[in-house]
Amino acid sequence: MESDSIVIIPTYNEKENIENIIRAVFALEKPFHILVIDDGSPDGTGDIVKRLIDSEFSDRLFLLRRAGKLGLGTAYITGFKWALQHDYQYVFEMDADFSHDPKDLPRLYAACHDEGFDLAVGSRYVSGVNVVNWPMGRVLMSYFASCYVRFVTGFKVHDTTAGFVCYRRRVLETIDLDKIRFKGYAFQIEMKFTAYKIGFRIKEVPVVFVNRREGTSKMSGGIFSEAFFGVMRLRLDGWLRKYPKLPKA
Repeated sequence: MESDSIVIIPTYNEKENIENIIRAVFALEKPFHILVIDDGSPDGTGDIVKRLIDSEFSDRLFLLRRAGKLGLGTAYITGFKWALQHDYQYVFEMDADFSHDPKDLPRLYAACHDEGFDLAVGSRYVSGVNVVNWPMGRVLMSYFASCYVRFVTGFKVHDTTAGFVCYRRRVLETIDLDKIRFKGYAFQIEMKFTAYKIGFRIKEVPVVFVNRREGTSKMSGGIFSEAFFGVMRLRLDGWLRKYPKLPKA
């Protein structure tokens, strides 16, 4: 089945969710392909994906296995390069745990394909605080992290740490992916900030973020620490770094 769109799903120990999320994406009316990047999950997540490829979805489900936990950012960079090599025009980031609703994928696609934006961000905060079943402390930490990013950098996106994103191909071709430094939440901020500094058009699409029901969260204090100090470094980059020029449409 042909598609102009690939959904990249990084995984580590997601056996409770991975088959269901794959089937939910493939049940959508618009056809999407999926690339799972599994960081050596000891629970057999990668084996589940391999079984689905061999039995049902050989033409639209793909798997890259890595040796261990190498970081969210490096997983996405690996996926971006793979997607560019395989000529996809729209490249999505999405979590495996249903915190991102697959039914919102066509809305992100429409923002780029139909409305002409270069990035579409599935935003928890552009229309209030749309988070379900998160502990209040984590809601406040995430919300004020985005406020902090806007304050320090002058970057106007409300949900800078969002991991539910659609990129048009030309964005990923223009950004020097090998120069993206951060591994955790700061990776999400750095990608959006870099696109903004180049001059790409970004749209926030309001979504409801639902805390995972199955499996274990991969959040840690180190991830937030990287984001906190990484934002200061991005602000300095904004003054000193020479960004690529916006390509002609």
